[in-house]
Amino acid sequence: MSKPTQLTIDDLKKIMRECAGEDDAVSLEGDILDTSFLDLGYDSLALLETAALVKRQYGVTVSDEDLHGIETPRAFLTKVNSVLAPV
Repeated sequence: MSKPTQLTIDDLKKIMRECAGEDDAVSLEGDILDTSFLDLGYDSLALLETAALVKRQYGVTVSDEDLHGIETPRAFLTKVNSVLAPV
């Protein structure tokens, strides 16, 4: 089975829920692309778990160093998709 060629926001939301659940006070519904992970209730440990699951499912490694500069779902998607489908 081949790896997916793109990580969508819906895919990322599903992975985030699998890794860390969803804070009752914060919803992942709607446009969250530019909302910080901290505002969504996801700390650095949750992001590490998210990156590990993305690596298993998509074959893309997001390093710890890269994660420090990724603050929003849009930035995470950009990083992963730049590896999946290089321009």
